[in-house]
Amino acid sequence: MSLSVDGLDQYVQDWHPDPVSDTELLSARPAAALAATLDLDCELDVGDALPAMWHSVYFAEWSPTSALGADGHPGEGRFMPPIPNRRRMFAGGRLVVHEPLVLGREATRRAEVVSTAVKNGKTGQLLFVTVRYEYSQDGQPRLTEEHDLVYRSDTGSSTPFTRVDEALSARSAPWAVEPTTHPALLFRFSALTSNAHRIHYDTEYAREVEGFPALVVHGPLLVLYMAELARINCPRPLQRFRYRLMKPVFLGDAIRVQGDPAVDGDSVELSVVSGAGTIHASAQADYA
Repeated sequence: MSLSVDGLDQYVQDWHPDPVSDTELLSARPAAALAATLDLDCELDVGDALPAMWHSVYFAEWSPTSALGADGHPGEGRFMPPIPNRRRMFAGGRLVVHEPLVLGREATRRAEVVSTAVKNGKTGQLLFVTVRYEYSQDGQPRLTEEHDLVYRSDTGSSTPFTRVDEALSARSAPWAVEPTTHPALLFRFSALTSNAHRIHYDTEYAREVEGFPALVVHGPLLVLYMAELARINCPRPLQRFRYRLMKPVFLGDAIRVQGDPAVDGDSVELSVVSGAGTIHASAQADYA
């Protein structure tokens, strides 16, 4: 049965989930696993500061397999809006680093929904939800991050996506890397971030149900690529990081992660691009 996507506000006008807090010992093991997954020459141990955006492999949330929906995402969750046939997209976010998290110590994460808004899009109504995460350690604030999530009601038909089938243009940005994606990388990153969404590992599902031409590269992985480019090219720590995800990257796409630092060295504009200069993700990083 096809459901109308109109009137999403009726489902969330009384939806006000309570904040939730979790505490976790920040072992060096997940950081080492992330470095290995991304082929990074970065050895971290107890007492070391965690690089910006590496906290994404901590505070993993594992729902029972029986509680997962048809797409692999949990069917229910504290911050999942109660709209019919829900589909989720990660649109972007903002990170403020007050002080880096330190490995080997307990950290607490407090999460809460801070805003909701229903807007009209090309495919119907969309629900925008912003979730704020506040990380503290030793009683002091360390990180504040907000995630912008977009939800829509599935009408029962897939949305066709096309991939950019052009070669990368010549490099012009001062900073640039060209990472290669493959199934093992997507699988390992899914495992590290407890992400069971089938678009990252089930080709048949990605094509026939979601309308993608191939497996989808994780949005948070693109964000990490940009954050790492900013980190490895400047000795100063990141203080603010704002990022947007615009177009999906598919398995095997030729992409370039590039950065254009400001003249004063205080910030850098970053992006993930493919052929014909198509921008898939962008970010701005400010250094302390």
